[in-house]
Amino acid sequence: MRSIGPTRTAGDASVPSKSLSRLRRFVRFAMLVLCLVTVLIGAGFLWFVRLMPTSEIVLARNADGIVVLTGAALRISDALDLLAAGRGRRLLISGVNPATRSREISRLIPVHQRWFTCCVDLDYSATNTIGNAVETRRWALARDFKSMIVVTSNFHMPRAMAELAHQLPDVALVPFPVVSDKMHVETWWDSPSTARLLFVEYLKYIVAKVRIGLRQTFA
Repeated sequence: MRSIGPTRTAGDASVPSKSLSRLRRFVRFAMLVLCLVTVLIGAGFLWFVRLMPTSEIVLARNADGIVVLTGAALRISDALDLLAAGRGRRLLISGVNPATRSREISRLIPVHQRWFTCCVDLDYSATNTIGNAVETRRWALARDFKSMIVVTSNFHMPRAMAELAHQLPDVALVPFPVVSDKMHVETWWDSPSTARLLFVEYLKYIVAKVRIGLRQTFA
């Protein structure tokens, strides 16, 4: 008895084979792209860490104002040292906890208490680096400042400078990175916590640069 069902031809048999071949090519391409992205991110991270200051710098110039972004213990102290040395006319402490008053901060640094009565302004609005940049812009433009010293931790400086430069394109920004004895950037691979902190900050920096670039492109 002859079969009355459909007959498979050589062309029909080749269809799954072609589909499987296309799938394999796609998987190989996706793996290649993934490897390339991984290499680029890794190389960028090494570049990011290599350019990070590992010791305190000496400023080559003064500025109209000084801004310090809160977050680490030494930042405010170093910024007040710069103000006392005449490196700037006024100091903005950006990102202060709303519950904190200037006298509370001044008591923590008694040697610089007198500066809080004349030359220190507190920003309570900023809650992140973008907010720091926005509030610093308002402060600087209100005083017609044309130059500013930026004080923040060394690992935070690249992102802070990117956000501030975006908000204040016509103001000369002078970085003053704060280096902590507790974090050794030069041997970051020996400390999982330091490596994690630096890598997360690097990713945040990339996101900030992409976001700023897109805004400038489509503005």
